[in-house]
Amino acid sequence: MNKMELLLHGWDSCYDREDWYPPLKDALNGLTWEQAAWKPRTARVNTIWETVQHLIFYKMRLYLRLTGEESEYPEGISNDDTFGVPVQDEAAWQEALQRLDTVHQAIRALLEDMDKKDFERRIPTTPIGLWVNSLILHDAYHTGQIIQLRKMQKSWPAKRSFE
Repeated sequence: MNKMELLLHGWDSCYDREDWYPPLKDALNGLTWEQAAWKPRTARVNTIWETVQHLIFYKMRLYLRLTGEESEYPEGISNDDTFGVPVQDEAAWQEALQRLDTVHQAIRALLEDMDKKDFERRIPTTPIGLWVNSLILHDAYHTGQIIQLRKMQKSWPAKRSFE
């Protein structure tokens, strides 16, 4: 397996193909907007929806970097700002899920069209392959948080089969 195949495998596994852990798409499947906006009273954590907004921000940032539309971190935006949810209703939740899917698939299409040398290209100083690998790990980390929140709200299946 070459580097490109390995990165594409990770990209798919973190989003919509089961491997050693549930992918993000499965972790979000079937959630209502109320469940996505739920937060435990006893813990200071982000909601699932806030986390989805955060993931969209960083995926969009990578997409813009890959297309040459952005090279630096947007000025005046902190990491905390990326978790904002402007409107909370079912339509807005479905739109967020669609945006997540659209940007994830758009990045995958760009990656699939790249050749080996492209993964070494730096934006601005970090190789594209490293950006992609870091975002895969970022997705896996936040997918675990989402599943934990779903377990706390009892919206995650007690038993799950992935075969």
